[in-house]
Amino acid sequence: MTSEGGPTVVRHSELLTPQTADYLAFLDRAEMIYLPYLMYFNRPNFRSTAINTDQFGFRMSHGPDGRASVGDHRLDGPVRLLVGGSGVLGYGATSDAATLPSRLWTKHAPSRPWLNFGAPYFNSTQELILFMLYRHLLPPVDEIVVFSGFNNLVMAQLNHLPLHGQGAFFFCNEYFEKMQELRKRYAKPVKGPRWRTGPKSTPEPAPPSQPTPATMIEAAVELTMRHLDSWLVMAGATNARVSFVLQPLASWVRQEPADQEKLLFDEFDRFSEYGTWEERYGLVGSRATGAAYAAALATACAGRGVPFVDMNSRLAAAVTAGDWLFVDRGHFTDDGNEIMAGLLAESLALS
Repeated sequence: MTSEGGPTVVRHSELLTPQTADYLAFLDRAEMIYLPYLMYFNRPNFRSTAINTDQFGFRMSHGPDGRASVGDHRLDGPVRLLVGGSGVLGYGATSDAATLPSRLWTKHAPSRPWLNFGAPYFNSTQELILFMLYRHLLPPVDEIVVFSGFNNLVMAQLNHLPLHGQGAFFFCNEYFEKMQELRKRYAKPVKGPRWRTGPKSTPEPAPPSQPTPATMIEAAVELTMRHLDSWLVMAGATNARVSFVLQPLASWVRQEPADQEKLLFDEFDRFSEYGTWEERYGLVGSRATGAAYAAALATACAGRGVPFVDMNSRLAAAVTAGDWLFVDRGHFTDDGNEIMAGLLAESLALS
């Protein structure tokens, strides 16, 4: 609720998606967990009505016979993994049981348990490293579905950073700032009279070129496929199938949002401290960019024999204009997760 010297105003998000409060607490930057190699990961042992994590930070999945996660309530296997960012984690779901992995395990593909390998902000590098760091805790795996894509495309906007061939990640500006502070701390003092050598001149860096959707798509696909190749190598050890699903974005799925979505999207733009959606993601949020990205990913996956699903086009064909799918432009309602779980199982012939 908000009050600015007048009557109390209740935000639409408080009425339509009250569970968001739990996720905002979960994502509190002051409580963020930093891990070696990963940079950051989910808060471990987090407890709330909407979201709960195990001793390592993995979200619980629910199935017909109970619940499981990577760190707690372990299973004998084989199991299936749903890998990705906050969409896989289930940001916006009203409970652990309403997330995409839980709906697959409970109803749409229940022949094997599904474990939640999702974390907010992750790019494809972090998704892969997460698996490498915790693979030793897993039982045999027979299916790996990477449900991702958006974060790599968004991060491709940061083409001016000294990434040395690696992809940008969320909060990397802060990382580079702190590394620069360390560099200054360890800088060696200049020896000898300065007048002998004169001050060193450092050329001004060239201003970064503004990326276009085409260059961003090219960079994002290259990085995604580089890591998908590594998934294929690791999965080959146990003959697990690897599939790639391009996660949906509200503006990629349909031109006009449902009534509830419009209320929430407009409110987000009014109150966001980071700027409006158009200011932050306008370059990647158009339907044309989404369609071009999906086509490029489909071609790259086909060249590797990897099953590919564009969940945007699948959703667009399966829902009506009034179906409320998103709690914000990138995260899903319980109904959205339910519909996607069914489409995912159908598209990949999961049982």
